[in-house]
Amino acid sequence: MRTGQKLPAKGRVRLIDTAVASERQHHPGRGAITNQTGRYEKETRFAFDDGWDTIEEPAPRLDTELIAETAKTIITFNRSPDISFDRTINPYRGCEHGCIYCFARPTHAWSGLSAGLDFESKLFFKPNAVALLKQELARPSYVCRPIALGMNTDAYQPVERGKRLTREILEVLSAHDHPVSLLTKSALVQRDLDLLAPMAEKGLARVGVSLTTLDRKLSRLMEPRAATPQRRLDTIRALSAAGIPVTVMTAPIIPGLNDHEIEALLEAAAAHGAGGAGFVMLRLPLEIKDLFHEWLAEHYPDRAARIINTVREMRGGKDYDARWHERMRGNGPVADLIAKRFAAATRRLNLGNPRPSLRTDLFRVAEEPSGQFRLGF
Repeated sequence: MRTGQKLPAKGRVRLIDTAVASERQHHPGRGAITNQTGRYEKETRFAFDDGWDTIEEPAPRLDTELIAETAKTIITFNRSPDISFDRTINPYRGCEHGCIYCFARPTHAWSGLSAGLDFESKLFFKPNAVALLKQELARPSYVCRPIALGMNTDAYQPVERGKRLTREILEVLSAHDHPVSLLTKSALVQRDLDLLAPMAEKGLARVGVSLTTLDRKLSRLMEPRAATPQRRLDTIRALSAAGIPVTVMTAPIIPGLNDHEIEALLEAAAAHGAGGAGFVMLRLPLEIKDLFHEWLAEHYPDRAARIINTVREMRGGKDYDARWHERMRGNGPVADLIAKRFAAATRRLNLGNPRPSLRTDLFRVAEEPSGQFRLGF
């Protein structure tokens, strides 16, 4: 049975649905606790106990669903002043890693889906990604700049093992000597060392590895289907040994949860061959705020309020401040202390070097079907 009640003007109808009652129970291998309704929907659902004790039943297995999405373009451009790249390629939407803090979660609302469990279980892939990339690189107006691969959702999430879209994109970029940067928390990037190492030797590739904690339990709860911390450290070592510049990203830093690990994370990364480091403070835009609060209440109820209040202190009393340059770092005493600790550790460990620039002068234009190379004007 479902009952509905209209909210005030322009509000949404709240639907009580006994079918979602078990969503209050944590699904094994998933980050989000619930599947909150997307912000663009006319209805919202919430779980409640109808007297049949269904809300206490174990959560059912939640399988991953893959959805083909025919893209119109594959290179996305941005003009954000606090981001170091102006273009990205994301072969996937949604991410099976299930990181509870993922800033990309709200994008699933555009498809009428939830930023919660839907984001990590209903994944979109772009089967025409490689064909579109070849077309876009062949355009006479195309100007070569480094492409950031997988910056919205991880290009090496588990589905990549079968779909291999990231691999095929790298093959195209390598064939045309096009620069690329990657950011991942997956050990699967090691599969593509045969492509990345020769590109790096030419100054065409660099990789960032996300390392949020050395605590396996915290990592399993916070990033349930990502590589373990040790596997990420091993990946840093393998990339570095192959001659690929590696930056460790200790992101996000969450005050009261993993901020005490800053120095240990950087020391471990440096010992495994990282050449640079960066950090981003926890960001809680849109639906992520409620999802993260739920997650804290479920797994860390003893410190949830303290963590939330500290985050708000860094955001001017709000859960999130979207202003340029503020959104990545926060402000106030806690944010300043974290920034100083990070800077001191990177200096001590020689991780404060700027990321190496990627070359654009080697880019070769696409080959025409006739076998002739198109002139670059």
